Amino acid sequence: MSPLPPAPGALPRSGTTTGSTTGSGSARSTARRKWLLPDRGFLSGASDRLLEMLDSQASEVLLQAGEELFEQGDEGDALYAIVSGAVEFSTLSSAGRKLSLDIMRPGAVFGEIALFDPGPRTATATALEPSRLRRLRSGDVLAKLQHHPALAGDLLRLAGQRMRWMNTQYSEQVFLPMPVRLARKLLYLTTEGRDGRLSLSQSELAEFVGATREAVSKTLSQWKRSDVIDISRGGLTIRDRAALKLLADPDIG
Repeated sequence: MSPLPPAPGALPRSGTTTGSTTGSGSARSTARRKWLLPDRGFLSGASDRLLEMLDSQASEVLLQAGEELFEQGDEGDALYAIVSGAVEFSTLSSAGRKLSLDIMRPGAVFGEIALFDPGPRTATATALEPSRLRRLRSGDVLAKLQHHPALAGDLLRLAGQRMRWMNTQYSEQVFLPMPVRLARKLLYLTTEGRDGRLSLSQSELAEFVGATREAVSKTLSQWKRSDVIDISRGGLTIRDRAALKLLADPDIG
């Protein structure tokens, strides 16, 4: 599993396949309502054939807040699509320190590496809130690919998107200063147009950006004095998203 933005950006539509319902926006909306799949993230650009497979071949997984879906090192044999809730991905360093990698929300698809190269999970997946997922076993996917090769295009685009995201994360971790990484992470973890509330502790935010809690706390305090954010017990609220976007751009300032 290669974690990625949870809600990854929409992918280009794959070509129309025989028997699919592509070509009509209303038809796709009707299909999504029938399948109860979110029209967000990777799923917003997935072909109707892949959506149909996720619905007809997948089983439902329900998780309570704090419940682990799988642990780092577990054998991987399935991919997952998030229907509702939120899932955090984390790893352990050689010293045993937890490093939070990502939080995914409805529309995200993860665990696809197990389809191409079965092996141990590279991260631990934990539900941050009550969550509903669809699980698709690798054996079922491979059987479907034999009959419908066009599905391979969707899965290859997903794998490519994961690789691009991982390269971006590596470059940011190496070259960008911590305040820029923190600003980008706050923007990524909150949804524009909502209340801007993020229920993560400063220690958890430090894990996300690979910094110490003290460094993150100092930066957040500066942003609070500038009315960019508001800090409260157990989290923070973004007050000025436009200002935070400026802080997230290393070429400005």
